[in-house]
Amino acid sequence: MGTPGEGLGRCSHALIRGVPESLGSGEGSGAGLPALDLAKAQREHGVLGGKLRQRLGLQLLELPPEESLPLGPLLGDTAVIQGDTALITRPWSPARRPEVDGVRKALQDLGLRIVEMGDENATLDGTDVLFTGREFFVGLSKWTNHRGAEIVADTFQDFAVSTVPVSGPSHLRSLCGMGGPRTVVAGSSEAAQKAVRAMAVLTNHPYTSLTLPDDAAADCLFLRPGLPGASPFLLHRGGGDLPTSQEALQKLTDVTLVPVSCSELEKVGAGLSSLCLVLSTRPHS
Repeated sequence: MGTPGEGLGRCSHALIRGVPESLGSGEGSGAGLPALDLAKAQREHGVLGGKLRQRLGLQLLELPPEESLPLGPLLGDTAVIQGDTALITRPWSPARRPEVDGVRKALQDLGLRIVEMGDENATLDGTDVLFTGREFFVGLSKWTNHRGAEIVADTFQDFAVSTVPVSGPSHLRSLCGMGGPRTVVAGSSEAAQKAVRAMAVLTNHPYTSLTLPDDAAADCLFLRPGLPGASPFLLHRGGGDLPTSQEALQKLTDVTLVPVSCSELEKVGAGLSSLCLVLSTRPHS
């Protein structure tokens, strides 16, 4: 595992899961989900995979879609990864807990050290966990409870772990994210601003902040690809999504902006960071 101050490590692999046909046929409605434009959702997902592989130079691993897991593409909720350690989460929704099985196997095959959440009283969605490169913030939300946050702290003991109250139906990373190694980006809603204020009180590290008009735009991924000499990237909502926030992101001049759309999968609760898992160091082979 990384050492304090290591920062957001260089990435080598990304993991995604295909979009099942059940999301387009209405079969996902049994889980309270709207039917999607399947072709559009798959096209957006394919573009995301292409940019992770071609633009960012990551080795892309794609799990096949599973019709019984309509929210399977949101695999960012299934694990928290730092260095060579992967904490397999226990999603709040019992219907989503089988999603972790395929992710666990893929991460094991990559040589990561797997940590399980054995406490049945704990709930944890991965998109409630924000790693800044120096510390973890865990959102206490509808989806993640105190026991889940304690397990994050127990797993990643080299880093400070603080809890941040999250109001309403949001996950922490649907309100704020990292726009650079020392820059927090956040939406303009009261829930997002409240979370950022709480983080500022809890941290001992100086972060600058950038407020975006749209909360969803703050759900972005700051990545350092493993390519020699490559500048950092910010994978963010684009392709026609949230144009006002895209303009605001132009203020981040120390990163290469990589826009991608996920407007269709957003209808079933997907944020950009929920659609992939990125390994921040090269795992053991």
